[in-house]
Amino acid sequence: MANEYKKTMNLPSTSFPMRASLATREPERLKVWRENNVYEMVRKKNAGHDKFVLHDGPPYANGPIHIGHAMNKVSKDIINRYWMMQGRDVPYVPGWDCHGQPIEHKVEEKVGTKKFNEMPAAEIREMCNKFAVENIELQKSGFRRLGVLGDWDHPYLTLYHQHDAADIEAFKAMFDKGMVYRGHKPVHWCTHCHTALAEAEIEYGDEVSPAIFVRFEMTTTPAGLEDWAGKLFVDIWTTTPWTLPADDAVILHPEATYVAVKHDGAAELMAEALVARDCEKFGYGEPELVCGADGEPWRMTGEQLCHNKYKQPIFGDQGVVGEFIYADYVTLDDGTGIVHAAPGHGVDDYNAGSKFGIPVVMPVDDDGRFYVGDEMGTGGPWSGMEVNEANPKIIEWLGERGMLILHEDINHSYPHCWRCHQPVLFRATDQWFISMDKTGLRAEALDTIENKVAWYPEHAKNRIGAMVEGRPDWCISRQRNWGVPIPSFTCEDCGETVVNDATLDAVIKLFHEKGSDAWFTDKPEDYLGEACVCPKCGGHHLKAGKDILDVWWDSGVSWKAVCEFRDELQYPADMYLEGSDQHRGWFQSSLLTSLGANDIAPYKAVVSQGFTLDGQGRKMSKSLGNVIDPNKVCAEMGADILRLWVASTDTSHDVAVDHEILARTSDAYRRFRNTFRFLLGELEGQFDPEHDLVPVDEMERYDLLVLARACDMHEKVSEAYAGYRFYQVYRSLYDFVVTELSNGYLNATKDRMYCDEPGSKSRRSAQTCWYYLLEMLLRDLQPILSFTTDEVMAHLPESARDGQTFAALLDWWSEPLSHDEVAKLLGEYNVLLEARGAYTKANEAALAAGTVSEKTSQATRCVLTLPAEQLELVRGSEAMLAEAFVCSEVELASGDELACEVLPAHGEKCPRCWNWRPLGADGLCCRCSHAVAAATKAE
Repeated sequence: MANEYKKTMNLPSTSFPMRASLATREPERLKVWRENNVYEMVRKKNAGHDKFVLHDGPPYANGPIHIGHAMNKVSKDIINRYWMMQGRDVPYVPGWDCHGQPIEHKVEEKVGTKKFNEMPAAEIREMCNKFAVENIELQKSGFRRLGVLGDWDHPYLTLYHQHDAADIEAFKAMFDKGMVYRGHKPVHWCTHCHTALAEAEIEYGDEVSPAIFVRFEMTTTPAGLEDWAGKLFVDIWTTTPWTLPADDAVILHPEATYVAVKHDGAAELMAEALVARDCEKFGYGEPELVCGADGEPWRMTGEQLCHNKYKQPIFGDQGVVGEFIYADYVTLDDGTGIVHAAPGHGVDDYNAGSKFGIPVVMPVDDDGRFYVGDEMGTGGPWSGMEVNEANPKIIEWLGERGMLILHEDINHSYPHCWRCHQPVLFRATDQWFISMDKTGLRAEALDTIENKVAWYPEHAKNRIGAMVEGRPDWCISRQRNWGVPIPSFTCEDCGETVVNDATLDAVIKLFHEKGSDAWFTDKPEDYLGEACVCPKCGGHHLKAGKDILDVWWDSGVSWKAVCEFRDELQYPADMYLEGSDQHRGWFQSSLLTSLGANDIAPYKAVVSQGFTLDGQGRKMSKSLGNVIDPNKVCAEMGADILRLWVASTDTSHDVAVDHEILARTSDAYRRFRNTFRFLLGELEGQFDPEHDLVPVDEMERYDLLVLARACDMHEKVSEAYAGYRFYQVYRSLYDFVVTELSNGYLNATKDRMYCDEPGSKSRRSAQTCWYYLLEMLLRDLQPILSFTTDEVMAHLPESARDGQTFAALLDWWSEPLSHDEVAKLLGEYNVLLEARGAYTKANEAALAAGTVSEKTSQATRCVLTLPAEQLELVRGSEAMLAEAFVCSEVELASGDELACEVLPAHGEKCPRCWNWRPLGADGLCCRCSHAVAAATKAE
């Protein structure tokens, strides 16, 4: 472009900076948001409209935020901002989960176990409270830095008095329905943390365990085996030798066939289907079966063998016997088809034993050590020994007595405590439970999951449905200090457990006034009043229980403590959004407590997200050095890069992130930013929609077609937002910006923008389309690029801001074309798009073949052949096509299929616009000649 014509051009000019400098500018913008109360401004703007309540699943107040926190909170903010722009009143109250063993564990680490065990509960709770509050402030600053809008000055904490009371209110509602009971049942027990654990507090890891085959001597003789009386054994298999002191039964499959195998003058019972494999494994040689009088092998089913007896393997010499029972879960895949049962050490064993009246024996204490003694219910020969320490000694003992058939080590998945990561035991203890079936809670939950809640992605309902269907009764009691107490009392006169409406109401009142700390400091008689009485003996000496509620109960009743309690919210909430691990955690505990108390789900919809992994698909850990710190990313790259990364990934699955991925995200961000800047370059200070907007029916055809495509794109983006598929929003907008705008329309129409007369209708038409594109992109990207779009706002003309200062207050884009109008124009646009692609390829081929020598596309013309149907759509639009191709001329022809021939342009190169046109006496093309004349006259 010749310098002498530069001053006559409409060259881009904007104060919107090319360099984002997000890391330094975003904190300044956050300060402005906070000073102007932007969250409150949005609430006020949409006041009185329908609400949208995304109830915040409370993160645990334990350390600074990590990348999973960032993905979670940004996802919620994207959703909230979208619904704000839809005109909904969107109150967002962030919360924190403050109780539970992890915080208590941190305090124990700080003071030391010995001192911790000597401290009164009230002092422990004070230290836990202090730790939680400090971490809340740490996390809050991290969340705010991400640009998340919410009521950060009034969050909810599960340690608030209101929340404590709500825990007991929900407990009372379910207690009155008969759902709450106290039972002696096996639960996951952590010997390190000294507490029962729910399934949601269990993680599974591989462990090597000793698997043993053992023969138990039978004391009864099944019919047909009378000749083997006194020489008859039952062969069992177990991977937990330490549970043998608690053995009460052996379990067979009811329909499986069992036979007696001869060995060393005795007969041993095992499943017929496993005889060949086991005899080879045991070294028995070719199996020989006991036969009946008819010469056929003796056989009985598990159901027929039921109620036979055998000598208890450890205490049998004292006359203790076990019993044959059956259960469907016994398989013929491993072992002998017969398993030993210790109902105190396993839920399946407990359930099977309960049907046959098998007693529950528990010889193991809280520390995982055998009680001292020499009778059933103690450790016998291994008294005082830790159970895993006892394993090899038990195996040795069995071998010395000829009971051990085979010992082999196996690697299998085993439950571990979610906090200390140590293996746990199944151990029968007195605990509080929520019955899943007594009052139909399981059935109601399954029906609600299937028919009354929307799940995103839809298959998430299968995950939580399977978990609810297979879960045991919910153990809600924990043996810790830092939590909300289970409101039960024990009569010190007769030992009766006392829980009734009067005591529950008194505790609820106490917690509202003083919080749950009062449970550990106040005397029951001081707050129970007339309720301080034992209904069994009439005594008035009640002692407060020491168990606390499961932390999942605590966070699970936030629907009551928060959504139902706070006026700005509503119950049920419109949405819960958390990671997929919450299908057995918060999603489930919230569902069960809400259904149990009120017969309604706490949420109308649930969004389930995957976990964050590194670029190689590995779990993040400090030892691997693959941890991504969101605070550091914000300090180096900016929060909008993190927000764009969240939007670019399908969060319904596990999500990869590393520095390379974030670098690619940063490149994508630059494409969006540069597009904003390019648009502003021809609009800022040059176009005011209040005066310069061209009506859509007067726009140039190319501009109108691109506007139709923008409306179509916006509709797709809206659907993706409404379906919480942010990655589709990102991909659609990125492809549109890069392929169709930057490399297409904007590149093509910059000639009109730069070279036409400033106020000409053709340029105003292009500016109108560019303005609509800016409007659309600004709104479609605001939920994601919250800082950048807010920055763009300052560069818009006043009439283009909807009367707002901040992007968060903008309404969703209202398309200037109707859906039907768009549909009619899209066919023509698609022909143009396809033809442009054909021209690009043909131009490259023409350059390679030497047909054209000039590398600039303006130096070419083309003959475009189209099938009749496509030709009809663009007939008479040769000039539009030439502009779209950025070539000098297009000639249309009819043919069977689309084809393009590229040839040298007619005319000469205009020195001002570089287009090839017939030039006039002044050496310029006609358009440039008029523009220069007008510019000269204006001077």
